[in-house]
Amino acid sequence: MGEKHFWSKALERSEQARSCGALVPLSTSTIEFSGPSAEQFELRQLNAALPKHHRPEGPKPNPFRPWDAQLEIERIYHSHVLILNKYPVQCGHMLLITQGWASQINWLQPDDWRALVRVDRDSTGLWFFNSGPRAGASQPHRHLQLLPRHPGERICPRLSWFTDRLQMPAATTDNGQITDPLVKSCVIAQRPQSRNPDVEADLLHDLYRSLAKRLGLGDQSTHQPPAVPYNLLLTEKWMALIKRSQDQDKGFSVNALGFAGYLLATQRSDLTWLQNHGGEQLLRQVVPDLSGFTDAVN
Repeated sequence: MGEKHFWSKALERSEQARSCGALVPLSTSTIEFSGPSAEQFELRQLNAALPKHHRPEGPKPNPFRPWDAQLEIERIYHSHVLILNKYPVQCGHMLLITQGWASQINWLQPDDWRALVRVDRDSTGLWFFNSGPRAGASQPHRHLQLLPRHPGERICPRLSWFTDRLQMPAATTDNGQITDPLVKSCVIAQRPQSRNPDVEADLLHDLYRSLAKRLGLGDQSTHQPPAVPYNLLLTEKWMALIKRSQDQDKGFSVNALGFAGYLLATQRSDLTWLQNHGGEQLLRQVVPDLSGFTDAVN
């Protein structure tokens, strides 16, 4: 298998799918962002109407059962298939979906991690998962997403925020209590490594379960489904889970990519509010426990 086989195949398939209309890249333009912590965010404006699957109104048929063969990159074992995202945010944006039905709101399973490792060992980058509607998921069928990255390429705009969480204690008050809702709503740990892909998949699943317990999502063996919606971010170095309270605020829909630093504005978005208050304050609006911050941001 050649270097970055899946990514190369995704780029090749993208050209074919785009030419026949199966792929519909989102048309966006960059907006200069000058709000607080602006350097940790990439703000883009959607230049057209939202795709139908993102709109709140109307029925949402399952586009993954069956999936569009023109978007298929490769079958991953007998359980999953790697496909192109029909509405990509970058070229080569991939989805790892279950071949059979599996709910997005239920726990990730060992087979999900086994398939992820299979792809990740060839083509890695920023993996993300939105656990349901309140976490930014647009489809109820199980799908993890991958934005590929070259070696040495910055994984995401808010990388330093996550690496700081790994390297130093959380911001606290004098009595030792965490005060920032973003910190309180996020757990993060170093990613385990193993030369054996099956062992690595088991280690990732165990870490996922451990972080979920720490975050108050419940125990996978006894709590069905997770008690609270959440986002997952995974890189070569770390795994993070973020507890969610709502999907959107101020006209911005926020999924896992929002916590990575990627924000998308639509016609509904209050750009003036965002420029005045900053991206982190927007993220605080969609995680639990906002007491102490509401007076400042309303």
